[in-house]
Amino acid sequence: MHHSVSAVLLSLLLSGAGAALAQSPSSTVGLSVRRVELVADDAQPAAEVAVSPGLSTVFLFDSEVSREGLMLEGRERFAMVDAGLKTLRLVPSEKLLAGERLNLTVRFQDGSAPATATFVLVAHPARSEAHVEVYRRKRSVETYQEEVRLARSEAEQCREENARLRAERSAPDGLTGLISTEVLSKRGVDYREVSKEVTQAPGGAAGKGFVYAYRTARRVAVEVTVMPGGDAQPWTAVGAMLRGKANEELKVLQVWQSGPVAPGSGVQRVVVEAEAASESPQGPFTLKLWDADGRRTVTLGNVTFP
Repeated sequence: MHHSVSAVLLSLLLSGAGAALAQSPSSTVGLSVRRVELVADDAQPAAEVAVSPGLSTVFLFDSEVSREGLMLEGRERFAMVDAGLKTLRLVPSEKLLAGERLNLTVRFQDGSAPATATFVLVAHPARSEAHVEVYRRKRSVETYQEEVRLARSEAEQCREENARLRAERSAPDGLTGLISTEVLSKRGVDYREVSKEVTQAPGGAAGKGFVYAYRTARRVAVEVTVMPGGDAQPWTAVGAMLRGKANEELKVLQVWQSGPVAPGSGVQRVVVEAEAASESPQGPFTLKLWDADGRRTVTLGNVTFP
């Protein structure tokens, strides 16, 4: 009985029925290495850098910077601000809310132009740019070659993802689709209710009810029943992150919600589907859901899979 119910669930995900919402997949905690080139021009716009509570963002400069000249807006909302001669490590605390924008300005010691560099730190509920390399002088050929190599790697990943999506969209619906895409393989669907084990962080945009975990040969899924919380505004999850204890992330494929959570709406269902090889760890994982602007989130801990 459990297997038939979960097969219908995964079939719904594959067919894209209902209010299915796509998410750009990511398999790493931080984004790719960011390279920022400064010019001696006051009109240069400030570069935006993604940061996230609990995740480290490291700036690497090719010139020495002044610790005394560091200006960080909202410094009290950072758990760590570690400034070196050519490095700056930032770790935001939970006080930093998703969607906030804070200015960061560093001053270089040698007095050459540009004398300062300004960045806009943009808070995201789950994503951060782990490394930001900042250049004032002409970059070496090696850095350009590395950037080209990374761009080619990312392009290849995009081609593979596009091919996978095309293959799934051309597959038939229902159980036939699950078989044709080899999502089930020969093992079927393992199912477990984890409602009692899963914890919820305070201050969420919606309250959790039942939580179910699923695993197939190539996928895992988490189904959460959500109900209106203290927020009167409708809430719909559009993005999700599944992160393990060692900061490893599962590649989220899509997020589906049966309808907006709002006062009087009753219980809704959210399903998060992710890629996972058979040898992937069972958990525990932290599941974070966020809405369109990333400000209102739901965070669940101790999610385990069969």
